Amino acid sequence: MVLEALAKPSDWTHDEVLEADIAKGRLGATPVLFLKPQTFMNISGRAVGKAKARHKIKPEHIIVVHDDIDLPLGALKITFGRGSGGHRGVESVVRGIRTKNFTRVRVGVTPTTPAGKLRKPRGDTAVTSFIVGVFKKSESEIIKKSVKRVASALEMIVTEGRQRAMNGYN
Repeated sequence: MVLEALAKPSDWTHDEVLEADIAKGRLGATPVLFLKPQTFMNISGRAVGKAKARHKIKPEHIIVVHDDIDLPLGALKITFGRGSGGHRGVESVVRGIRTKNFTRVRVGVTPTTPAGKLRKPRGDTAVTSFIVGVFKKSESEIIKKSVKRVASALEMIVTEGRQRAMNGYN
């Protein structure tokens, strides 16, 4: 959803070799390559690794935006050089580019109780159903606002640096 907010539908093409949809664009004055792997999430690192090699991208210039059930719905957290936190897609990226030295933009997807406690699903089946499920209308409104905020954070990462974005958004 974030990438679709940053690149027009007409900018996207499918790349069979990368196993991904790609679009070229700009964040500020900086040219960027947007990549949406079209594989299962737990092997999405294949596409990232292939794009890194083909376009000679340094790992520290890679930014991965992903959902995170350990953060409240709509929250955003920028990290660098950290482990996967159990996220299989992030684990795949680490394997695909052979380092964890890339930026992660974690977007919270878990609803909270009125007291602010996360209402995380329990068990692999429940987590899978939750992740591939559809947001409620009220949750979708929160996500729409979050998408705009994440897009702004990405622009700041690229134009002003990761540390400044971390200070501004975390």
